[in-house]
Amino acid sequence: MSSLSAKIQDVFNEPACDKNRGKEAKARKKGCSKPLTPGAAAGGCAFDGAKIVLQPITDVAHLIHAPLACEGNSWDNRGAASSGPTLWRTSFTTDLTELDVVMGQGERKLFKAIREIKEAYSPPAVFVYSTCVTALIGDDIEAVCKRAAEKFGLPVVPVNAPGFVGSKNLGNKLAGEALLDHVIGTVEPDDAGAYDINILGEFNLSGEFWLVKPLLDRLGIRVRACIPGDARYLDVASAHRARATMMVCSTALINLARKMEERWGIPFFEGSFYGITDTSEALRQIAGLLVRRGADPELLDRTEALIAEEEATAWRRLEAYRPPLQGKRVLLNTGGVKSWSVVHALMEIGVEIVGTSVKKSTVEDKERIKQISRTRNHMFESMAPRDLYAMLAEHKADIMLSGGRTQFIALKAKMPWLDINQERHHPYAGYDGMVELVRQIDLAIHNPVWAQVREPAPWDGYLASEEEAPGEEGVTATVHAFRKFAGTTADDFGEC
Repeated sequence: MSSLSAKIQDVFNEPACDKNRGKEAKARKKGCSKPLTPGAAAGGCAFDGAKIVLQPITDVAHLIHAPLACEGNSWDNRGAASSGPTLWRTSFTTDLTELDVVMGQGERKLFKAIREIKEAYSPPAVFVYSTCVTALIGDDIEAVCKRAAEKFGLPVVPVNAPGFVGSKNLGNKLAGEALLDHVIGTVEPDDAGAYDINILGEFNLSGEFWLVKPLLDRLGIRVRACIPGDARYLDVASAHRARATMMVCSTALINLARKMEERWGIPFFEGSFYGITDTSEALRQIAGLLVRRGADPELLDRTEALIAEEEATAWRRLEAYRPPLQGKRVLLNTGGVKSWSVVHALMEIGVEIVGTSVKKSTVEDKERIKQISRTRNHMFESMAPRDLYAMLAEHKADIMLSGGRTQFIALKAKMPWLDINQERHHPYAGYDGMVELVRQIDLAIHNPVWAQVREPAPWDGYLASEEEAPGEEGVTATVHAFRKFAGTTADDFGEC
């Protein structure tokens, strides 16, 4: 555990984070995680965060060294997609029992499980995840993984991120550290070129990165590794030979981008593929970095030509949605890169942002919001469910964009809601994704069901006006109102 503690302190002391640099030394050692509130720990531990980052590496066997229940983590609700291998969809666990714990059989059982996976599936690598139970009983997964790698002749990567060490975000970063320590740089590609890039923090939710990759293909830019979305082990292992890196979600993997720049000289920038303007700017920055690293300067001209063509097409398609959405008010309850990129995207078509959550946003994210909206009045760190409900019930917003956890607040307020987080079923990245996002907002706001559910119930008038029915002792006004509404008599109801 001493090596894990040192790793955690190193992750907390992140020099690439402006917010972290602004803290005093004592506060910096505590990291960014806040204590979890009761009932909020589900899906939020470090193990879960590590699994979220690494699981989309699709051809790897992901083995959970734990009792069976730990495999019931939340990675599967994120909607990450694969264009090929399906091994990542198979659950592997050592399924430790109380007897295994008492008798000290954990390490032996782990070694046996790795052997069984090797013989049955022959994956390019096995990732082994430590959990609370196995960390507390002292199982040395690093030693077992090292021995198994020597014995079976394949990479066996220990992911030392037991749930009790911290939050999901810390688990994201510890997963990045595992890639740095055991994967990236272990394979030398024979086809490295001047147009190779890495994309970090892109999860290919609902396959949305597939809307962006064709743009890069048309420019002759190859994605050496997309970490983790639709990734392959050998691509990740050779990611150190890319010429530039785009960081999509800095809160998750900023430590990975910075250390790859320090070790292999790969410059990185933070960008977004949400919205027309941000997609265009991301393509420009990728091209600019590659030219500075030796690519042909004509790449810049080709990039501008592609941007002009794609923007014209996207704006032409969006014109149909501008009149019905002009002036519509959106409450955005998300965080991270979406807190500013989606704001920018919606404002481009005349939608008003009445509030955006910055709970999981970095200082840089907040600054971008201020620059885009020219105000900080609509930013909120955290809004209680009752406040979200009041805002919607009072019709201060026409729709709420959020994750699945808060959808019922909007539905209770009888207001439209659209999933913008990882559980969504529609891709929103790139030029085509922006059009799809606007289309879904239009469909949600103008769905006729909202006019119907806001109508008063047919019996409400009777309940408000009827007195207790005369001559029917013990029968309440409510029962009488229902009888009158349904056209029934006391005999029809029988004894109440």
